[in-house]
Amino acid sequence: MTTLRNPRFFVAVVGLVMLTSVGTVACTQGQSIDTSVAPATSTSVIPAPASEVPRSMPTQIDPIVVVRKVPREQWKRIVRTGTWRPGCPVGRKELRRLEVSYFDFDGRAQQGVLVAHRDSAKDLAEIFTWMYQTKFPIARMQPAEKFGGDLQAILAANNTSAFNCRQPGQINAPVTLSPHANGRSIDVNPVQNPWKDPRCDCWMPSKEFKGSLAEGTGVIRRGSPVIQQFIDRGWVWQNIKVADYMHFDTGYPSAPRG
Repeated sequence: MTTLRNPRFFVAVVGLVMLTSVGTVACTQGQSIDTSVAPATSTSVIPAPASEVPRSMPTQIDPIVVVRKVPREQWKRIVRTGTWRPGCPVGRKELRRLEVSYFDFDGRAQQGVLVAHRDSAKDLAEIFTWMYQTKFPIARMQPAEKFGGDLQAILAANNTSAFNCRQPGQINAPVTLSPHANGRSIDVNPVQNPWKDPRCDCWMPSKEFKGSLAEGTGVIRRGSPVIQQFIDRGWVWQNIKVADYMHFDTGYPSAPRG
């Protein structure tokens, strides 16, 4: 979740590309702190709201994830809420909107939205396809601007999200190096997979699922097949000095994919 350190591919394709196999299965590592189930058979794609569908044809990775350019109206919200601001390392051109089908904690199919770097979109599409097919549960999935870019609100809502060029004053690495600010990281089920804030030696967003032995719906701990899905694609999990179970990234400083 946090970025605490100092220190794939695709030409747009019209139509659906079905995945034929399912693979097996960070906040960031070693940085200093800046304190200032059977596969789904449906081939339908849940459309985005009409107001947010751009004129360009989306890339449909599979029937579960659709990757689009970030629509103009969404980008306006991102800027208005401060989720992006001048000085952030990537902008609308480098980012993509992922419309993701997932199962919630009650086993109901839902659709969420992520914003991530274009060079990481394929990885995330494959991973969340695997999650859908294996019914790994996600509590909630909305982009960071829905919470005004406020990290604490995102965590408290148990929201899975990716890109967030965090506001000044929120814990972060230098913004140009931050995996979240570059759109190359994701926090999954923050409540079940908390991190330990070294500034207060407290669990965020709560201590309900603290520690490496926690179990339950949506929990990710060492040995979880979810972790292997990320590792197989070159991502990193939980490789820092403090516990941060929710966070995966491509490396620190933020490392390009592909």
